[in-house]
Amino acid sequence: MKVGVVSLVGRPNVGKSTLINSLLNVHLAITSKVASTTRNVIQGVYEDEEAQIVFVDTPGIHKPNHKLGSLLNKKAYQNGLDGVDVILFLVDASTGIGKGDQFILNKFKENDIPVFLLLNKIDQLKKEELLKLIDKVKDLYPFQEIIPISALKKENIKTLLDVVKSYLQEGDKIFEDDVLTNVSTRFIMAEFVREQLMARLRDEIPHTVTCYVEEFQEEENLVHLRVVIIVDRENLKKIIIGKKGTLLKEVGQAARYEMEKFLGKKVYLETYVKTIRNWRDEEKYLQELGLKEDE
Repeated sequence: MKVGVVSLVGRPNVGKSTLINSLLNVHLAITSKVASTTRNVIQGVYEDEEAQIVFVDTPGIHKPNHKLGSLLNKKAYQNGLDGVDVILFLVDASTGIGKGDQFILNKFKENDIPVFLLLNKIDQLKKEELLKLIDKVKDLYPFQEIIPISALKKENIKTLLDVVKSYLQEGDKIFEDDVLTNVSTRFIMAEFVREQLMARLRDEIPHTVTCYVEEFQEEENLVHLRVVIIVDRENLKKIIIGKKGTLLKEVGQAARYEMEKFLGKKVYLETYVKTIRNWRDEEKYLQELGLKEDE
């Protein structure tokens, strides 16, 4: 069996999380148009009769303007470039390669790992525009492969998988059978709530807002969940709750739908917002988010 670790690397909002969901055919990583939505390194395990591939979804690499951004970049470099067999470098084909993409390409020169250029969002381009883009970018770096895809529409996903397999070696499985990811179910459930918050509030929701599962009780056909939304300002709490609680209710309903699809069971979900005013020390806050660097 072919086995290997493949990282998804690129700027924010190029479609890395959407791609890992399409590769695994399950809603594992949350997606949003808000930059730096992904802030934890998520591994998704793809397996068929021929191969087991661990895809690593990394935070978007960007010019940081706060410590959280710097830490996300560090996580992306460590998990996206170290000890992997193939790097999938995603670019938004609808905007082309810019300075931020070139910055990442320069980082690849420090490694000898095969790099595939994935031109994502080709559903937004005409064929002639795509061909011109390929001709323009093919000499920017010695890419092993250039593959146009649409992660959202699942175009060329099978082709991508077949090409990735051809670069992997025979070996023993990295994960046991039926393992989907390295993160817990509780983490995924909390992320579904955060995803729905960002979908409705966009720029009104700062990166510091986080969610965690306070209670998880699973029965044969039903799961009871209580998810806490943590904010550091009272006015933000009011925004999230909405007039007469309508926004929070809407967020809960949409998150519950995703939870039930993932778990295959009915979900009884409670959500509430909690303000913690004394989370002013950045080191402590990063620790609470699960993002503090190891000592």
